[in-house]
Amino acid sequence: MNSFTWAVVDSGIGPLLLAATGQGLVSVVFHADETVRDRSLDRLADRLGAHPVADGTGLLAEPMAQLAAYFRGGLKEFSLPLDWTLTGGFHRAVLRELTTVPYGTVVGYGELAARVGQPGAAQAVGAAMGANPLPVVVPCHRVVEAGGELGGFGGGRETKRRLLELEGVLPQPLF
Repeated sequence: MNSFTWAVVDSGIGPLLLAATGQGLVSVVFHADETVRDRSLDRLADRLGAHPVADGTGLLAEPMAQLAAYFRGGLKEFSLPLDWTLTGGFHRAVLRELTTVPYGTVVGYGELAARVGQPGAAQAVGAAMGANPLPVVVPCHRVVEAGGELGGFGGGRETKRRLLELEGVLPQPLF
């Protein structure tokens, strides 16, 4: 049976579960306490047809280093090999386009739909954001509602707010 590598790392938004295959980073999971970690590893094992192997120094060394630099404010663009196995079709097209949205900027759901040739598919873009297996690295936090509202986020609205704050899009709270 094939395997994939995983590790849980601390970040500016709490523990993240990272998983990689020989193709690249395949998954990032928010709020990776023990329960979330175990449930996510089981789900990944089923979806990938592979078993998890704990490792923080092999395939995950570079993703870990780049995420640490991002959360310190020193990295503006990830340059990691990504394994797109967990997404396909329209979702994959949207997520690939999302990787072109620069650090410190936002894009609307409708605008992103138009950029992939599907104007009027804002709700489908929202579904793609919700199914993003690589949040932060594939920056779904940079997608906002047309009126500038944050919109939903798989990691929670507070996590989205903190990521946009880190990138200078939102002001830091006063209290």
